[in-house]
Amino acid sequence: MTSWPILSVATFLPLAGALFIAFLPEDEAGIRNARWVALWTTLVTFAISLILIWRFDAGSADFQFVERHPWLGGAITYYMGVDGISLPFVVLTTALMPISILASWEAIQRRVREYMIAFLVLETLMVGTFCALDLVLFYLFFEGGLIPMFLIIGVWGGPRRVYASFKFFLYTLLGSVLMLLAIMAMYWEAGTTDIAALLHHAFPRTLQTWAFFAFLASFAVKLPMWPVHTWLPDAHVEAPTAGSVILAAILLKMGGYGFLRFSLPMFPQASLELAPLIYALSVVAIVYTSLVALMQEDIKKLVAYSSVAHMGFVTMGIFAMTAQGVAGGIFQMISHGIVSAALFLCVGVIYDRMHTREIAAYGGLVNRMPVYAFAFMVFTLANAGLPGTSGFIGEFLTLIGTFRINNSVATLATLGTILSAAYALWLYRRVIFGKLEKPSLFAITDVGWREIVVLAPLVILTVVFGIYPQPVLDVSATSVAQMIDSFQHAVSSVQSAALAR
Repeated sequence: MTSWPILSVATFLPLAGALFIAFLPEDEAGIRNARWVALWTTLVTFAISLILIWRFDAGSADFQFVERHPWLGGAITYYMGVDGISLPFVVLTTALMPISILASWEAIQRRVREYMIAFLVLETLMVGTFCALDLVLFYLFFEGGLIPMFLIIGVWGGPRRVYASFKFFLYTLLGSVLMLLAIMAMYWEAGTTDIAALLHHAFPRTLQTWAFFAFLASFAVKLPMWPVHTWLPDAHVEAPTAGSVILAAILLKMGGYGFLRFSLPMFPQASLELAPLIYALSVVAIVYTSLVALMQEDIKKLVAYSSVAHMGFVTMGIFAMTAQGVAGGIFQMISHGIVSAALFLCVGVIYDRMHTREIAAYGGLVNRMPVYAFAFMVFTLANAGLPGTSGFIGEFLTLIGTFRINNSVATLATLGTILSAAYALWLYRRVIFGKLEKPSLFAITDVGWREIVVLAPLVILTVVFGIYPQPVLDVSATSVAQMIDSFQHAVSSVQSAALAR
């Protein structure tokens, strides 16, 4: 444990940086300083998250670095802490924020101060979501993240940015209203909003069912699951590059984290009975959106649809409720956060040069951009789940975990691995290989030093985690094992009570 409130510092330091930027002048020096303040703030926050990793006890399933203070009327507390499930997401968030700031360095030229403020506020809300141990505090952080992302898409996005931002906002807000009702019902039933206490509270069977659906409505949209995924391609296409990075790498993971933190441990009986529904939605997402990705002509849309397919593996693995399935789901989310972020950054590299995302506008880039072609190749193969990359580990573990529970679901899901290779390699061939025939590409330049600094860490992580996934798996192993034990105990208790009658 630490004697200082390390989680609060990691959560609210970006907010302090945003306030500092707000008082900078609007002249050229102020804009330059805003970029540097944002970068250094995110770097220091990342360094603090590394201290969390260093001091974290992976052998304990308890919440660590706990902070607790009275807040609203005594019933609702400011309660923060992390365990092996939430800590990897905190580190992923803080690691990708400096990369996002660097990716925006030259791409964003108007309202730079406001842009940096929006990103720093968003970081506070995302880190807070993964650290909150009070239902109301979690809800405020979870929903608060909508506002800065809504502004990032709506102000700095593409031609249809207003439509995409409102669609994103309305989809996610609608599901979250139902979650708020469920939170109120849980408080009336248990008398507390303490997440650590609610994890051990036996909710009535009827409340479990409708609360499960209420949380599903919010998490399914956030993840997103089929068929409530249609906001995602629009949001990705219109968002600036760094907005797409954070949207795909972090905001989508809040849905999967919600299933792990709330749906399974708090509503075990409902989760067991409704698992076939989740399996069906997951398989449709994996197969259908992979086929849709094959038909795309916009690079960003193709990557966006591939994200929906990869999140299908996550939900399938989580609701298999086996050690391999849940561990694979967590690893798949971390891996997808790295790989999808990198793919959107790669799209941003060529978009900054050519100002188009149409696949047909490219071809033969390997002749002019060999370094870029190498980096793009690593991320494309990871997206396709090639052994030796991080993308393989998550998919393989979720499939193994699901095979133990339901052979037919896992067999259908394996089609997704074939289809992901098809659309990923098709995209790479069209963009990178072939003859350099288009006159507009003759003068295109390879990645610069800033872009290498952005992409190199992601290349390294993609390969390292593909060969040695233990850093992620070991951190979460104890918490996953305890969650599975609690789930099985709760289910067996209900079944024993039913037999006794």
